[in-house]
Amino acid sequence: MNTTTATPAAGATTEAPTRARFGILALLATGTMINYLDRTVLGIAAPTLTKDLGLSPAVMGFVFSAFAWTYAAAQIPGGVFLDRFGNKLTYFLSLTFWSLFTLLQGFATGLYSLVAMRLGLGISEAPCFPANSRIVSTWFPQKERARATSIYTVGEYVGLAFFSPLLFYIMGMYGWQALFIIVGLVGIAFGAVWWACYREPGDSRWANRAELAYIEAGGGLAAKREQTVPFSWANVRLLLSYRQIWGASIGQFAGNATLVFFVTWFPTYLATERHMGWVKVGFFAVLPFIAAGVGVMFGGWLSDRLLTRTGSANLARKLPIVAGLLLASTIVAANYVDRDEVVIAILSVAFFGQGMVGLGWVVIADIAPTRLMGLTGGIYNFMTNLSGITTPLVIGFIVGSTGSFVWALAFMAVLALLGALSYVFLLGDIRRIELPDTM
Repeated sequence: MNTTTATPAAGATTEAPTRARFGILALLATGTMINYLDRTVLGIAAPTLTKDLGLSPAVMGFVFSAFAWTYAAAQIPGGVFLDRFGNKLTYFLSLTFWSLFTLLQGFATGLYSLVAMRLGLGISEAPCFPANSRIVSTWFPQKERARATSIYTVGEYVGLAFFSPLLFYIMGMYGWQALFIIVGLVGIAFGAVWWACYREPGDSRWANRAELAYIEAGGGLAAKREQTVPFSWANVRLLLSYRQIWGASIGQFAGNATLVFFVTWFPTYLATERHMGWVKVGFFAVLPFIAAGVGVMFGGWLSDRLLTRTGSANLARKLPIVAGLLLASTIVAANYVDRDEVVIAILSVAFFGQGMVGLGWVVIADIAPTRLMGLTGGIYNFMTNLSGITTPLVIGFIVGSTGSFVWALAFMAVLALLGALSYVFLLGDIRRIELPDTM
């Protein structure tokens, strides 16, 4: 797209838009990948760590949950901090501190020090995804936001699927302590890269006026223009009075539950319910994560294509998410097959669908009021990440009571269907929430 602008030296010239926004997107994708590696690396270290620190499986379950408690609790404060101090500083501090807490886990000497580091990790990571959403809303026109969101979101799955073998190798060669230290140092180093490279659109040295005009014409740059408002619980109540917030949050809660299952219980399901050996588990466990990554990219491509073709944000955003939740509900079909290959195929389809549900962050970017984007993202992420607390506990209770995952998979399917219904009947129109003029 060409835009006519004026240069200082000459009259009107035709200037091709730069693509600086994609450099910003590369920063977000890398930061998101590091984010998920840091929160899940404990699972890789757990078999050796538990022996060295003398922790029982029940105690390790508590350690795993510690992250989710503070991560969910810090969502609203993290969103308030984001609205107050902006994208660059918030993301830099979040990234640096979560990497530091990851590194410090390598020096844990027992339960209390390990739990303290996990609590710190949860607090530090809390502003990450609200910041991601705010940055995409600022740097990208609406018609490109779904693909942009899918690109940075796929980092969650790329890290888990493709870097796990390297992390296992590091732990085998140098011990679990080195694993935390190395991953933490990588994150701290990337924090310096972020601070050096990130700029708001108007301050960027790489975005020309044509690109800025293109972004602004598509609804971007709003966060830069609008003055944010101070935090108050009245603003929280105001946001919760809008059905769009509830519809998106409930739908994403349901989708996030599927992700939590794969991050926590999936290897155990393969080993105990399907009686696969650990070598086979290691091979099969990668496939659904690859499928989820493909689902993320496909959902983003489909959403932006539908928006370009139809001009309807409702159709372009809702259809891929609802389709993804319906696919995620097929996880229950694994209860009725015996062959390992078919089980993995069913679970891969379900996780592919969950990947498409990641578009929920695009919905929030489209509906959040510009002066409360951080707070809106914090509320949304708080509500959706409650599934990180409840899902492992509910599945654990079901498996402990029945000795089987049959009803656990049924529970996951019901949640996915409820999420689809939330997007269809509760969300309403996808359009930016306009705050009262008195604010």
